[in-house]
Amino acid sequence: MQSLPSIAFFAFVVAACQPTTPTLQFSSEPTMTKVEAGQIDEASGIVDSRTMPGALWVEQDGGNPAELALLGYDGKVRGKLAIPNTTNRDWEDIAIGPGPQANVNYLYIAEIGDNNAQYGQYAIYRLPEPRNMTDAPGPVERIQFKYPDGARDAETLMLDPRTKDIYIVSKREAKVHLYRLPYPQSTNELLTAEALGELPYTYVTGGGFSSDGSEILLRTYAGIYHWSRTSSQSVADAMQRTTARDLPYRLEPQGEAVCFNRDNSGYFTLSEKASAPNVTLNYYARQ
Repeated sequence: MQSLPSIAFFAFVVAACQPTTPTLQFSSEPTMTKVEAGQIDEASGIVDSRTMPGALWVEQDGGNPAELALLGYDGKVRGKLAIPNTTNRDWEDIAIGPGPQANVNYLYIAEIGDNNAQYGQYAIYRLPEPRNMTDAPGPVERIQFKYPDGARDAETLMLDPRTKDIYIVSKREAKVHLYRLPYPQSTNELLTAEALGELPYTYVTGGGFSSDGSEILLRTYAGIYHWSRTSSQSVADAMQRTTARDLPYRLEPQGEAVCFNRDNSGYFTLSEKASAPNVTLNYYARQ
């Protein structure tokens, strides 16, 4: 019979060898940072930069210039990047992650807004993330697509870092729809997105993956929802067969943007200004 100290030591060694699972607890109140006045009043999407630590790329809603703002964690805008050969008909979200070239992070800009369901065709602009703000933007590719079930409004674009598949979530239905554009996405023809079914949410305004693909966020005007995903699980299976967790969220005037930070140690939210006196960048740290 083994002695108790031997058993305890063996249990300690086994536990130490197990892979660590990130905690699913986040701070109940965010760290709030005022954003430089007049610079970003209609934020519709954010992602944490991979090449410029301590800053986020921010996309603004339709009608604004075809550019991205680089927003520091301190709330100051470090610069703006014009996206050549594009227009901002109705940009609604942004994603970041792998793409055609190995070991390169790409920005994916989603021109998917359609309040009146009138357009029928939509676009995602893909370009390599600049290394710094003095770099000229790399070549911009245009991924054009339509839905298999007609025109609709959407504000959520997500890139699966495991597969490079693109996911879009519609906005306005009583139960929103999930769509996929599988990798590789052609830039030479009009694609038809694959319909993957419904999700029991409405007015979904943003979402994203953790950088390792193991966690998924969606947000609405009223809340933020989280799914965990195993290494063998599809996105649709994770989101449709498991129940989402409600995450902490301080209500924002018109909250549309959400993303994990680059090391998955927390998540950011950013609102349009709407009727608020100022915009704040909110950060919820993992506990």
